[in-house]
Amino acid sequence: MDSSEKIELENEVIQILKTIHDPEIPVDIYELGLIYEVRINDDRAVEIDMTLTSPNCPVAESLPIEVEEKVASSPSFKSCKVNIVFDPPWDKEMMSEEAKLELGFL
Repeated sequence: MDSSEKIELENEVIQILKTIHDPEIPVDIYELGLIYEVRINDDRAVEIDMTLTSPNCPVAESLPIEVEEKVASSPSFKSCKVNIVFDPPWDKEMMSEEAKLELGFL
């Protein structure tokens, strides 16, 4: 897979991630800064490193499964695996400007 195809696939993953919301916050998980890294191998298997707003997040069990299912359901991808990481810990500075504006932090 060449670099332009990889960029196109990464953008597709990002668009899917922007349809997933933390149910307690009216902003998608990508703009919230919960996605740390997206990797796509040559077989089109996706691996995502993401975090949660806190280790005790009420959707800690369901949100990663939703991410895996939505990305893997795209015909562009073979599979999706989510790794939950807490390093670095999430804070509101990781949010996009758009998310900060939406939540009244700007």
